[in-house]
Amino acid sequence: MEIKVNFISQEKLNGFSTDEKLEFILKEVEKGQILVLERGLKAEEQTKLIEMTMNDVNEKFTGIEMESYIEEKPTFLQKLLGKNSARMTIVGPAGTLKTIYK
Repeated sequence: MEIKVNFISQEKLNGFSTDEKLEFILKEVEKGQILVLERGLKAEEQTKLIEMTMNDVNEKFTGIEMESYIEEKPTFLQKLLGKNSARMTIVGPAGTLKTIYK
């Protein structure tokens, strides 16, 4: 099994709108790529990505798996607002990420 990992910088994703960013991620994952996003996805973006994925699930594409790692020391503002932003997110085809975790 060939595994391809693509590191995506925060700078590249900042150039996209939310919809463009999620479409880019979904297309790459459908190709079998595992993406390591330098700056993670917000909770709302993760939810929308899962919704988009559900529309594309078929025999060939079984879905995505996502893992986010949050900042260990949130800023004062994040604490005040109760928001933790993801430091890094890994997104890939469901079966592939399960294999890597093992």
